[in-house]
Amino acid sequence: MYTKLGNSGLVVSKIALGLGLRCQKDPKEATNTIHQAIDSGINFIDCANVYGLLDDRKNAGTSEKILGKAIIGKRQKLVITSKVSSPVGKPPNNQGTSRYHVLNQIDATLKRLQTDHLDIYLFHGVDNSTPDEEKFRTMEILLQQGKIRYIGVCNLQAWQVVKSLNIQKSINAAPLITIQNPYSLLNRELEKEMFPMIRELGIGMMGFSPLAVGLLTEIFDSNKISSTAWSKKRQEQFNNIFKDKVINVCNTLKTISLELGYTMAQIAQAWILTKPEVSTIITGSDNRTQLNENLKSLEVNLHKKHIEILDEVSNGLHIPLDSFTKY
Repeated sequence: MYTKLGNSGLVVSKIALGLGLRCQKDPKEATNTIHQAIDSGINFIDCANVYGLLDDRKNAGTSEKILGKAIIGKRQKLVITSKVSSPVGKPPNNQGTSRYHVLNQIDATLKRLQTDHLDIYLFHGVDNSTPDEEKFRTMEILLQQGKIRYIGVCNLQAWQVVKSLNIQKSINAAPLITIQNPYSLLNRELEKEMFPMIRELGIGMMGFSPLAVGLLTEIFDSNKISSTAWSKKRQEQFNNIFKDKVINVCNTLKTISLELGYTMAQIAQAWILTKPEVSTIITGSDNRTQLNENLKSLEVNLHKKHIEILDEVSNGLHIPLDSFTKY
């Protein structure tokens, strides 16, 4: 259930609760889902300053507010992350990783979360407009102030992670301990360069979108699309993606799920958990039903033959789903 995050001393649950809340509009159900996660043993909750109900920028910050209220009296049991760099207002200084923006946003995030510190603060994306030294000196300031405990990065390539570590070393700053990137049966890009780097340097890996925004569940039955993020307005995109090798992966998942008595989603996540490079997977459960289903992936004991079958059928796939990972 628990593991160390990379080579740090921080112990986290192998499944983290992500609060993107793409399809959730009810703050009460979101709160109940957080409580259910904690009661189930999850101690790792992933948030961002732009996350909000229904994945709507108009609701940016509501995830942090909901989480802040939900964890009153429970804070010390949890490892909480948040992120910075995505636009939160009009230009020029309401986005990116400048010292100006980061120092403003950490205080806003802590206020919404009703806490005095973040356990991990991550840069949400690549920002080439700010010098790397400025970015990481700012994070070091926050560490020294006690506002954050650890540093992470999202959506970087392996060479960019190594560059970041070298810059941190050159300015005598604490090194980042984790990366957060998409990883699933439909997106195995990390295996080319990121995984070898992780094995060499011991960086923690938080894998998001483990179900490829629901593609690796029973929604591949078109009758079930309307109740998910793949609503009618995304039907064309779904049709462009859901074909050929993707269909083969889903059919294989379905076959194994029927054989082992678990859902496609549970098998897909269990496959990820067999990868030693992955510290934790982020479940974007919008409600308690989804959460409970995803937690059962920890129970799945995939046989070697099933792992090999899934490795083979998904080999070489890299579907980035850019419109869903815009943050």
